[in-house]
Amino acid sequence: MVQVCLNGARGATDGAAVPLTPEAMAASAAEAVAAGATDIHVHPKTPCGRDSLSPRVLAVTLEAIRARVRVPVGVTTGAWAEPDPAGRLERVRSWATLPVLPDHASVNWHEEGAEEVAAVLLELGVGVEAGIWSGTDGAERFAVSPSGPRVLRVLAEVTDPDPSTAVASARALLSDIGAAHGRPVLLHGEDGGAWPVLRLAGRLGVATRVGLEDVLVLPDGRRAGSNAELVSAGLAEYAHAAL
Repeated sequence: MVQVCLNGARGATDGAAVPLTPEAMAASAAEAVAAGATDIHVHPKTPCGRDSLSPRVLAVTLEAIRARVRVPVGVTTGAWAEPDPAGRLERVRSWATLPVLPDHASVNWHEEGAEEVAAVLLELGVGVEAGIWSGTDGAERFAVSPSGPRVLRVLAEVTDPDPSTAVASARALLSDIGAAHGRPVLLHGEDGGAWPVLRLAGRLGVATRVGLEDVLVLPDGRRAGSNAELVSAGLAEYAHAAL
């Protein structure tokens, strides 16, 4: 599986290729799926470009994307979108009013309130992607999580942006995660570490992701013009690494 991460917390200063409106996200998602992506991760945004957990913002974004693609669509629950744990929990709980729910949502296990957010998502029937970041205590917390066996997958998120050390950081993170409650693992990196970690995922035969949230440049260093371009390059790099 290759997931496309359309935009992340990036904004207008990161370039015109980053989709910020529901219409732009939907168009980018359709292009990425046509290029080979089989799953979507998106950060719904307010009109001013801020990540949001608002059910109104989610509804507009999900409806736009679902009108263009038929693959699973997931969203973030990152603390930066709602820093107060109680407020974040209430936002996620309010998704019960949505006419359409995301297929899955990522929950960063090192963030305060992660267990409660995951429990609400599971109650709503939304799949949970357990985000385990390198450099945090996420793996330790997840190892004893009562929700662990019920998550959809584990996102092994390598936050080391140095291409010379990201692979070692990825292997250390995978070791920390261990059996991951028997759940599938999706391995990915960011910025300078994105391509080396994606190639490692290919060698290991595990799922991965690529997109403008994680990296703005192609493997040869050229600026990426779209998520579709990154997906095409990612599939080629993954296949070559798997040989």
